[in-house]
Amino acid sequence: MIVRIMGEGQVEVAQSHLAALNKLDDELLAEMESGDGPGFRRTLNALLDQVREFGAPLPDDALEPSDLILPSPEATLEEVREMLSDDGLIPG
Repeated sequence: MIVRIMGEGQVEVAQSHLAALNKLDDELLAEMESGDGPGFRRTLNALLDQVREFGAPLPDDALEPSDLILPSPEATLEEVREMLSDDGLIPG
């Protein structure tokens, strides 16, 4: 699965890591719904860190279609809210 982190580039993440990423995505969604700004920031950074940890970076000149697009680490709660589907950032 190809994941793009906005402003950083793309990484290839094995499907086997999807459950761990979905758990963080669910936490992020709950924090957004409750308006927990500090929790949102902490969980967004944890999600992006796991994608970076689990993923293998693609070359900068690679133009692969992204299966998932995640916000940048600096994204605001409102910006991320606009990116969400009913399933969160990562479809379940």
